[in-house]
Amino acid sequence: MATVDMRQIARTARTRRRGTATAALVAAAAVTASLMAGCTSGDRPDDGRGQTHSRSQEPDQRESEGHDPMSAGSALAVKIDNVRAARPQTGLEAADIVYAEQVEGGLSRLMAVYATQLPKAVGPVRSARESDLELLRQFQEPTLAFSGAQGKLLPLIDKAPLNAESPSSAASGAYYRGVGKVAPHNLYLRPQRLLDAVPGAAALTTGFRYGAAPEGGTPAKSRTVRFPSARFTFTWSADRHGWLVSMDGTPTLATDGKRLAAPTVVVQYVKVRESRFHDVLGNNSPYTQTVGSGRAQVLRDGRVFEVEWRRGTAADGTDFTTADGTPVNFAKGQVWVVFATA
Repeated sequence: MATVDMRQIARTARTRRRGTATAALVAAAAVTASLMAGCTSGDRPDDGRGQTHSRSQEPDQRESEGHDPMSAGSALAVKIDNVRAARPQTGLEAADIVYAEQVEGGLSRLMAVYATQLPKAVGPVRSARESDLELLRQFQEPTLAFSGAQGKLLPLIDKAPLNAESPSSAASGAYYRGVGKVAPHNLYLRPQRLLDAVPGAAALTTGFRYGAAPEGGTPAKSRTVRFPSARFTFTWSADRHGWLVSMDGTPTLATDGKRLAAPTVVVQYVKVRESRFHDVLGNNSPYTQTVGSGRAQVLRDGRVFEVEWRRGTAADGTDFTTADGTPVNFAKGQVWVVFATA
């Protein structure tokens, strides 16, 4: 199988408009004193800035339009709720990459990145964190869909090289309140209302390589990664040729009831430190540092490969190599990256 390095695909110099979400959110916060900033633990309210929209109708039935899979538009990154009340999530199965990061209280939150296809709906959508800005620098002017953010973080989002799209700034009808869950776990996004077309694989400037598996590896039936108050388990399925995903001991399902299975899972050991921000209860918002280097495990084809990762600057993708520097290929298909504490 031929190896593909997405960074070798020329990026289009197309510049998309920058969202003005943060200015709108600051104004909304000033007149909505009852809204809470940055909560994530359990079923507590989120920052609330996405709750100013009333419930709308369910998403329309438009499918993603045909598009050149290698064209380079702007990747879409969506912050997705991951507490029990938010499950099953909508649209995760269509993501090219799913990042799992630690948030306040030791819980987890997901960031789903879409480039090769856009689902009809994604969610529940929740708030952004400071470390998201560093992670997203690897993409060229990505669109970040999020419900809101801690007030002091908004100026940093405004300055970041991305298109920030919250319910306060997005086009009418881009966000809606679903009927199956209670707030704040019922905010959903219609991706087609934010992007004109499917971005294409060239938007995935992550440094990931896809191709034949490296030599060696250790056979494995499953792998569990634990956060202080959350855990992820990946169980190999030869029938699905992927790792069945479970979160907090429960199988992860799409809204159609089908189990999620990722061909590649990366357990990336990173520094998780305190940030400058806190939630309304005083819990510090962890900062997941994705620039640097360290060890990682790549799970593919029923085997675990011990590898090294390196990301020189925030604008770079991440290189995964064997001990002798040989690049490590991922299996074609969805990739889950779980940021574990080094």
